[in-house]
Amino acid sequence: MSTASHPGALAREKKGWLTAHCWLMLRRLTQITLLALFLSGPLAGVWIFTGNLAASRFLDTVPLADPFILLQTLAAGSVVGGTAATGALLIAAFYLVMGGRAYCAWVCPVNLITDFAAWLRLRLNLREGWLLSRNSRYWMIAMAFLTSALTGSLAWELVNPVTMLHRGLIFGLGLAWAIPLAIFSFDLLVSRRGWCGHLCPTGGFYSLLGRFSLLRVRADGRDNCSNCLDCYAVCPEPQVISPALKGEGGHGPVITGANCTNCGRCIDICAERVFSFGSRFPKKAKTF
Repeated sequence: MSTASHPGALAREKKGWLTAHCWLMLRRLTQITLLALFLSGPLAGVWIFTGNLAASRFLDTVPLADPFILLQTLAAGSVVGGTAATGALLIAAFYLVMGGRAYCAWVCPVNLITDFAAWLRLRLNLREGWLLSRNSRYWMIAMAFLTSALTGSLAWELVNPVTMLHRGLIFGLGLAWAIPLAIFSFDLLVSRRGWCGHLCPTGGFYSLLGRFSLLRVRADGRDNCSNCLDCYAVCPEPQVISPALKGEGGHGPVITGANCTNCGRCIDICAERVFSFGSRFPKKAKTF
């Protein structure tokens, strides 16, 4: 039986360890593979991706750019070239389909740190800690744009843990190691999932794209729910679960919350197979 500090025991028993960790392992493989593709150029001279998560080229041909950084560039009063605009539109279109905050769960290297801190908090059975407003990330977005406008530079990107860590992993961390260490300590000792779940403006920006995304987690098997609460224990944004799982206010089984990261952990952890990936659209009734 699952416990608060060890959720998923029943899923491992009923489905097997591999199935109970399927999406988690696929996410880790994706994150590590992406990093390896960026590293293949500097380390082996095989340039799959040139650049970093802020701006890059795929096979030295397809431009890719972070749309949040592009908007900060515009706020700073700089002119954006057609190549950068095309790269930002490609990334935005991708996450409009796959789920905005899928970036956080499947791509962002900081996720590895915050997930480990959250796992350790569970094992140590630490209290929630400092309760921050989840809307704080949107204030952080406003601050990023404001500082860009006032300074005429990408001020936020000088300290953005996502781009700093990714650049550091490719080109060497130097003193930048202090940033991921600070985030890990903050999430472990101060506030549960405090950075990604409450403060990170990059995640907040991608959640705005997530409001319209097509790929969604669905709770079509919600009638089978045993109320074990394991999905809430592992979800980085547990507030998105209840409307779909409990049908609050007549809500359908699709998790439509903008901050769902499409990480798939609720699918892994559920022994009753309540959750699955699907589209945001209602399923058609069967006809006979």
